[in-house]
Amino acid sequence: MKIGMVGLGRMGANMTTRLLKGGHSVVVYDRSAEAVGTAAKGGAAAADSLETLVRQLSAPRAVWVMVPSGEPTEQTICALAELLESGDIIIDGGNSNYKDSMRRAAMVAKNGLAFVDVGTSGGIWGLKEGYSMMIGGDKAAVDHMRPIFETLAPGKTTGWGHVGPSGSGHFVKMIHNGIEYGLMQAYAEGFSILEHKQEFDLDLAQVANIWRTGSVVRSWLLDLTSEALGKNPQMAGIAPYVDDSGEGRWTVAEAIDEDVPAPVITLSLLMRLRSRQEDSFGAKVIAALRNEFGGHAVKGS
Repeated sequence: MKIGMVGLGRMGANMTTRLLKGGHSVVVYDRSAEAVGTAAKGGAAAADSLETLVRQLSAPRAVWVMVPSGEPTEQTICALAELLESGDIIIDGGNSNYKDSMRRAAMVAKNGLAFVDVGTSGGIWGLKEGYSMMIGGDKAAVDHMRPIFETLAPGKTTGWGHVGPSGSGHFVKMIHNGIEYGLMQAYAEGFSILEHKQEFDLDLAQVANIWRTGSVVRSWLLDLTSEALGKNPQMAGIAPYVDDSGEGRWTVAEAIDEDVPAPVITLSLLMRLRSRQEDSFGAKVIAALRNEFGGHAVKGS
């Protein structure tokens, strides 16, 4: 099967490589000519514009978009909607907000185009292990793309599925990322407690490795924790600053909208925000208040 790939960041490039190895033809475009050149050396057909990419595909065309969420995705999909023809398919494999995906599906449908939103998980390991894909959109379009999904997934029938209508793929991926926030926070807190118990002189990498087999807390995230601790037991050179992609925020907002309590996910997001405050004014206020009502000592800066 022949497919267009727009966006050759690390994941887009790795997906292109996996598709090529799976026997598919891929036409690639990226604003970086260097990225396009690298993909071409790996066997992809190069395009220097979206127009050129579309011309190299045969109807019904399928174009997979892997660019940053927000305005870059919006601009790319709008441009493709003008270039493609009725019956063609646009796939958004990035971390778009599901509400945007629902709107975009309705927008491109006016041109007779199908829109498939694919929540994609797997990160840099997807090239080797395969990608977990949560897919939303029209069933006929998803069925047409089945050979692509089967190649990108860990197995032909595992790690991917059509979960519902337009927007549902990115919605499920949003909740997936919210859960990920909570899991990572729990591991971080647990290993922090272990690290502070100095009298036992615990080897944290050893503990993580023990838990990887037979334990009820075993997971791929724990595998990665074990590897990270093995390489850098003291986390030397790593600033305690944790960024977020935005999906955790969307998950918390959705929980509020649906009146669903989600304290673990919410607090894990707030802890990420706290990590970015080198000088927390709020903490200073609390310290001052404790001094005012109870005479508790205040530490000087």
